[in-house]
Amino acid sequence: MVRLVKMSDEMRDVIWNRFAAGELPFTIANDLDRFPISVHQMLSLTGGVRPPRPTRSSRALSIYEREEISRGLVPSESMRSIASHLGRAPSTISREIARNGGSHKYRACQADRRAWRRAKRPKVAKLAKCPHLRRVVESKLERKWSPEQISRWLAVNYPTQPEMNVSQETIYLSLFIQSRGVLRKELHNALRSGRAMRRPKHQHAGRQGRIPEMVLISERPAEVEDRAVPGHGEGDLIMGTGKSCIGTLVERTTRYNMLLKLERPTAEEVRTEMAKRIRRLPVELTRSVTWDGQRCSSIASSLSRLDADLLL
Repeated sequence: MVRLVKMSDEMRDVIWNRFAAGELPFTIANDLDRFPISVHQMLSLTGGVRPPRPTRSSRALSIYEREEISRGLVPSESMRSIASHLGRAPSTISREIARNGGSHKYRACQADRRAWRRAKRPKVAKLAKCPHLRRVVESKLERKWSPEQISRWLAVNYPTQPEMNVSQETIYLSLFIQSRGVLRKELHNALRSGRAMRRPKHQHAGRQGRIPEMVLISERPAEVEDRAVPGHGEGDLIMGTGKSCIGTLVERTTRYNMLLKLERPTAEEVRTEMAKRIRRLPVELTRSVTWDGQRCSSIASSLSRLDADLLL
C-alpha cells in the first residue's frame, strides 16, 4: 500500500502551476520526488480544476485587530474605546466579542480560526437547486451530448426561464468535482473524452510526442503548398469501430488517392504498407510525404525514416 505524503502549500502551488503549463502528473511527481499516485490524487480531488485560494475580505477583521481587541479586554477597556482605536464601529466590536464567547473567553487566534470556518459557504450548484434541470442534463449526457450542446439547447428551448439555463462550465465542474454531489459519477463516461478530470489546454512542454528534427507543415517548400509540382503526398489515419483502421495517401496535385489496408494502427504497420504502395508509383510522384504529425506523432516519426530506396 502506497503511503500518501502530506504536501505543503508551496509544493501544491508548484504542482498546479506545472500541471496548468501542460506537464503530466507522472513527470511532476518524479521531479518532486513524490509518489505519482499522490500527485494524481491531489489533482483529481477537484477534477483537475485548481481550487481558489481563500482570501480575507477587506471589510473583515484582521488577526491584528482581533489581537488588539483581546488586549483591550484585559484591562476592561470599553468597546467604544476599542472601536475608536481600531477605526471600527462599536457594533462590529460588540458582535465580534459576543460570537466568540464574550469578554472573559475571547481569544484572538481562536476567533480568527472560527471566522475562517464561518467564511466557508460553498454555493449550492445550480444543478442541485433545480431537479428538473438536473434530469434534463443527465438525459442529454446519456445520449452522448456534449456539455456545450446541452447549454446551447437549453438556451434555445428555455429562453424565458433562467433557472433552466446553465453554462457548459457548470456541467463540466459538476462532473469532474464529485464533492458537489450533483451529477452521477458514471456520467463522465458519456463525455467524448471519457475523462473524469480536466486536462490543461496548453500543449505538453515535455519531450513526449516530439519528433526529432521535425519539419513543420508551414515550412514546406512553395512548390508543395501551391501544388505546382506533382509528387508530394499527404497521409492520414482513419479509425473505425473497434480496432479497425485504414490509411490514406493523397497526391496533392493530381488528387490521386491511395488506401492502405492496415491490420493494426501502429507506426511500423503504416510505414510498411505505405512503402509497398509507394514502390508502385513513378519516381516523379515520390518526392515527399507529409503525415498528420500533430495527431499521430509516432507514425510521423516512423515515416520520417523512409529511406530513398523505399521510394524507388
